[in-house]
Amino acid sequence: MDEKTTKPKGQNEEEGVDGEVRINHSVIANVIRISAQEVDGVASVGGSFFGGIAELFSRRDTERGVTVREDENGRYIIGVRVVLYFGMPLTEVAARIQRNVANQIFYMTQKEVAQVNVTIDGVKVRDGSKSNTAGQGED
Repeated sequence: MDEKTTKPKGQNEEEGVDGEVRINHSVIANVIRISAQEVDGVASVGGSFFGGIAELFSRRDTERGVTVREDENGRYIIGVRVVLYFGMPLTEVAARIQRNVANQIFYMTQKEVAQVNVTIDGVKVRDGSKSNTAGQGED
């Protein structure tokens, strides 16, 4: 399923307006990317350097490090791949990504998030030295 049909709470009935609001999963994926990037310690969303190059030519969200599905209850199941900065507590940053993504998705869509699965694809040194990534592309 590529989009979700929803009605904003109360607004349509109160104003006597009928219709649907559809939110395409690519919009949700963009919200996820922005929400993850806001978290301190995130170097990039979408994986490795080569994944970033592929992102420029890719139109599929799954190829850009974000997946969006819905469970049987209509809640989002989200996957996000990130590269974090070296020296950051990886699991703490991942937990902050999970919270920020879930909060932003709920705030913007009024739809619950069942899971936010974070995959850390690598670490990057902030100073931009030659050897600035480690562990990328390995699963």
